[in-house]
Amino acid sequence: MAEKLELQEVEVWDGNMAFAQAMRQAQIDVVAAYPITPSTPTVHGYAKFLADGYIDGEFVLVESEHAAMSGCVGAAAAGGRVATATSSQGFALMIEVLYQASGMRLPIVLGLVNRALASPLNVNGDHSDMYLGRDAGWIMIDAFNAQEAYDLMLMGFKIAENMGVRLPVMVNQDGFITSHTAQNVKPLQDEVAYNFIGEYKEVNAMLDFCKPVTYGAQTEEDWHFEFKAKQHKALMDSSKVIKDVFQEFETLTKRAYKSVESYMMDDAEVAIVALGSTVESAVQAAKDLRESEGIKAGVVATRVIRPFPFEEVQSALKGVKAIATLDRSAPGGTLGMLYNEVSASMYQSEHRPVISNYIYGLGGRDMTQKELKEIFSDTKKNADAGKLVTPLQQFSGLRGPKLSFFN
Repeated sequence: MAEKLELQEVEVWDGNMAFAQAMRQAQIDVVAAYPITPSTPTVHGYAKFLADGYIDGEFVLVESEHAAMSGCVGAAAAGGRVATATSSQGFALMIEVLYQASGMRLPIVLGLVNRALASPLNVNGDHSDMYLGRDAGWIMIDAFNAQEAYDLMLMGFKIAENMGVRLPVMVNQDGFITSHTAQNVKPLQDEVAYNFIGEYKEVNAMLDFCKPVTYGAQTEEDWHFEFKAKQHKALMDSSKVIKDVFQEFETLTKRAYKSVESYMMDDAEVAIVALGSTVESAVQAAKDLRESEGIKAGVVATRVIRPFPFEEVQSALKGVKAIATLDRSAPGGTLGMLYNEVSASMYQSEHRPVISNYIYGLGGRDMTQKELKEIFSDTKKNADAGKLVTPLQQFSGLRGPKLSFFN
């Protein structure tokens, strides 16, 4: 197997093609989908593979994203390997059914190509849709580039279908920045990829007439609480399975993944915590500042968003004096999700660094190296003072007067 992997050629794919190729190699039984920018090329690519005879399966083009996830729920409950992709308003339309999928413990895999939510209408990438789905009971994983989109989509099936998990998995990538940017990707050979995922194992399939089951049962105060507690436990317990799958994939490919990724954190005094394609940009800014100004800067990224890796975040940031959390989603009258999650992690630690929150990149606005370096510089001021001397929340990259809150 190792010899075959060494002979594998590099492909040039964008993130959508990476998703589509992983779905093809997983040999999915049903894809139910409705097109929406910027995720359309994912399902279009899969549909073309099917139409050209490269794979067997069913592609169901439905009348809405709500119907797409409903079709996925039905197909998964019937006993099939199922996946789809969407973005933004389509994802928002799916929300009702996302809770159905997780509550029914159906191992559906969703490729979410992140895009801003309206209004106003915007087709470019931010993390508004990702943040909208964070409490829907799905495992959520984040890719920073096309290679990772491919790898994590493959791993998504293996995680979701694990007998100790049986929960849906959402794999995120940044709209346009990742989904439409061609990059080098080293895919696995088809047989190797499929063997890594494994054959699909049915659990309580509705089409098994020898063992009748009920889906969508109603529970009131008698059993609802216990059911949701058990579902939450399964989600929290999936952390070990995620780590095991990451380790198995590393053994196979030499590509390592962790629930929390750390860059230059061994001696870091200040750190940025970020998601998505911004991570690589922040790493470059940290490298430049170390060389030019001697600032001991580092970057931490939460690869797994749900279940949130509180202990791993705490460990990754234990030595820093100040942290800047970068949220690429409109906060809606509060502090950003990453700020709240990271603050909760660090509050339980013996060491409590100064933490600030930056809102950036809404509607696809670029995050520049200049802005990232300014954030590191602000964070260094907080570290030197040992307290918050900059506003708690700022909007970075906003035109016009600076906007800040909780001063």
